[in-house]
Amino acid sequence: MTSTVGLVERLTREIVDTIRTENLQPGQTLPSAKVLAARFEVTVPTVREALRRLEATGSVELKHGSGTYVREAINRRILDNPHYVPVDLAAAIELLDARIAIEPGIAELAATVQEPDAVSSMESALDNALQVETAVPAGHFHVELARASGNRALHEMLVSLLAIHSRTQQAARTSYDRLRDHDEHADILDAIRRGDGFEASHRTRKHLEAIKAAVLADWADDTDQTGDADTIGGSQQ
Repeated sequence: MTSTVGLVERLTREIVDTIRTENLQPGQTLPSAKVLAARFEVTVPTVREALRRLEATGSVELKHGSGTYVREAINRRILDNPHYVPVDLAAAIELLDARIAIEPGIAELAATVQEPDAVSSMESALDNALQVETAVPAGHFHVELARASGNRALHEMLVSLLAIHSRTQQAARTSYDRLRDHDEHADILDAIRRGDGFEASHRTRKHLEAIKAAVLADWADDTDQTGDADTIGGSQQ
């Protein structure tokens, strides 16, 4: 069993090396499992197991009858755990505390960098706050804020953090007024446009702390009504 696991791990690394050596970009297809098996002198089931491991990290996508496609995560250094799905208050507060520790510094960097395309992406993402539901990476203001920092590691860290806590992140969104969220995002963007790193950091911290307070208040209200102290909103999200 150990030798089989070791073989799959080695093959997984070799497939990743193949993607990079051949400069395959997100959306492009890998050779078939049969071709890869012949190339690396292993069985087709071993190749499929290696590809499933890569799929679990978001590095590739297996489409039945179509092939295996490279995905964006192949270039990420920080990956989320797809099997960790917390939904309780403690997880939501843990997420927000992590963001309070990280994002003010990200906003300060973004104000220092002031990369025009990144700032433009933040402007486009402003209306995202008016939606109750939204995808984490696409059009998410805080993800675009992290991208605007110019630090790829910080950007990937925040994307992974939000993806890991996607359900508790959604619960936090429903606890916070959408219009207020939008206006506070606009205030953060204003400070970044002006190159005021101190103010961008301060506004980001104040914004996230206000969201945390709203989540706690919402949880307390629901607990009083339902007696359920374990989940946000008194029910599983």
